[in-house]
Amino acid sequence: MVLRGFLFISISVASPASAAEDFIEGVYLQSEDLCAQARKDTLQSLIDAGNIVLSARGLQSVEYDCEFLQITKATLSPSWAVTAICQEPGHVFPDVLSVTQMNAKQIDLVSVRPADDESEGGSNSGSYFLCDGVALP
Repeated sequence: MVLRGFLFISISVASPASAAEDFIEGVYLQSEDLCAQARKDTLQSLIDAGNIVLSARGLQSVEYDCEFLQITKATLSPSWAVTAICQEPGHVFPDVLSVTQMNAKQIDLVSVRPADDESEGGSNSGSYFLCDGVALP
């Protein structure tokens, strides 16, 4: 649209907040045993021990995190495509993941990063289990 000599371009961008409305909720750990331990001890003690926590914000551990930046819902499966910025001491890198709701208690992540890429952050792939009664610190 042109208005008095100015060109206005309309760009539609899905913000993470609006796209994430039906995204995962709660706290997820890599096993149901870790969930039980988080309820017994604290989630922070598991993070400090190097375990990775999944939430709608991203992945978090003691010296590692991936912030989810853009979340897009799939139309034909219970999945989302997620872009993330991940960091560990001295290294920041991008990642793209699929996040799939396997059932009411399990989420599977698949990263485009190779699992053996230790020099650049490794892979974020794996299964995570919903930890009822556990909240982020």
